[in-house]
Amino acid sequence: MQEFAYTARNMAGQDVSGLITAESRNDVMAMLAEKSLFPLDVNPANGGGLKLNFKRGINTELLTNTLTQLSDLLANGVPLLQALEVMIQQTPHERMQEVLSDIRGRISDGAQLYEAMAAHRDVFNDLTVSIVRAGTEGAFLEQSLQQTAEFLERSEELKSRVKGAMAYPTFLAVAGSIVTLVLIVFFVPKFSDLFAQLEREGTLPGATVALLWLSNFLGKFGILVAIAFGGILFGIKKWAQSKSGREKVDGAKTKIPIFGPIFLNGATSRFCRILGTLLRNGVPMLKALEISSDSCGNVVLSKAIQESAQNISAGETLSGPLTRCGLLPPGVMAMISIAEEANNLENVLNNIADGIDKKVARQLDTMVRLIEPALLMVMGGAVLFVIVALLLPVFEMSTSMG
Repeated sequence: MQEFAYTARNMAGQDVSGLITAESRNDVMAMLAEKSLFPLDVNPANGGGLKLNFKRGINTELLTNTLTQLSDLLANGVPLLQALEVMIQQTPHERMQEVLSDIRGRISDGAQLYEAMAAHRDVFNDLTVSIVRAGTEGAFLEQSLQQTAEFLERSEELKSRVKGAMAYPTFLAVAGSIVTLVLIVFFVPKFSDLFAQLEREGTLPGATVALLWLSNFLGKFGILVAIAFGGILFGIKKWAQSKSGREKVDGAKTKIPIFGPIFLNGATSRFCRILGTLLRNGVPMLKALEISSDSCGNVVLSKAIQESAQNISAGETLSGPLTRCGLLPPGVMAMISIAEEANNLENVLNNIADGIDKKVARQLDTMVRLIEPALLMVMGGAVLFVIVALLLPVFEMSTSMG
């Protein structure tokens, strides 16, 4: 008997962890299934001592190459376990070798490929697991792996475009913030003795008083403020990862001016592309809606799609309940409605996704053009406030002396 550490997901969607004593990992899987728990990670428990394990990251390029290679091997008739063994031997990346070895071991113990992938959420996201699951159940595993690689590659391309577009605005924000803080913390205190007499007489301008107070406060408590700010950001991040927090954050993201339509269009594009791909490969509508809703990347839209699926099971068309949710653009809904009547929904959905992607690219360009002057105005305004607050007393003293 051996002790295994497990992480599993219960029926409420919550992750639970613990220890189980069993003869093999397969026995642990069976025991968790009896408890209505879906295993995410099962490994032998480490005995005694403190072990630090720093995992190397796996970039998107390596992941897409791995999925493509696995798809090619399976398409050429190589059995899944043998294909994984070949990839383990050929992969130079140590972390990927560990992941593939663990996946092969889980499949040998009776798990499906998507179940083995789900145990490595830091490598395979919900989109990958969902599409591979659909491919396994719909008997088009090779195509699902290839399509997942294409989705990931397209997402990485969009992410790179956003990073490139935001590089200059980010530099402006960081440089402007550093300059402003240096002025307030190190430059302004040099004038405090000069303005002390005016401050005692009550003739110091309000802007200068506020600036001196801010400089004194940051000089004394700046480190504490930075620590508190970091703690708040960490707390917000943890809350945003929870079920209720993510729903509220995703709902708020769609309502932000300028940024909201970009977030919503991106989620709509992913939903349309995945749904169209699944329908083209023969996945039933309700099953395809379930998978595509989980993979759209927005909890609010996912919830609306799942509610639409309930109405579809009662005999409605797809366009009817989706139109009532009010999240998808009217133009998209019109094309979906016409495609349903023409019985060409799977092809139209992919065309819709292509059109939305082009629209998102244009929206990103517009957003960047607006952010740059806005940041310049904000940073310039902050520096101008510091300079004016310092010069106002000088002007007043020179006027009174004249």
